[in-house]
Amino acid sequence: MSTAEQSAPVLLAEASTPDTRTEEPIMYGYEHALAHSRMREMQEEAMASSCAHRLYRARKAARRAERAVRRAARLSASVY
Repeated sequence: MSTAEQSAPVLLAEASTPDTRTEEPIMYGYEHALAHSRMREMQEEAMASSCAHRLYRARKAARRAERAVRRAARLSASVY
């Protein structure tokens, strides 16, 4: 054996890559299910937040309308 052969890297494809071909589809399935579950949770959270915001805006509009009615009644009473 010469020094060039001794210093050359040995490529062993079988030793360097673990045999995970059967595990990869299972892991992708788990990752997909986890991502889908998390996405569903985030959508539900967004819907709840959106609903709460719409309720807040509706109540605020109702208060504003009530104040406008009272203001109109005061102005009407002050004219007569």
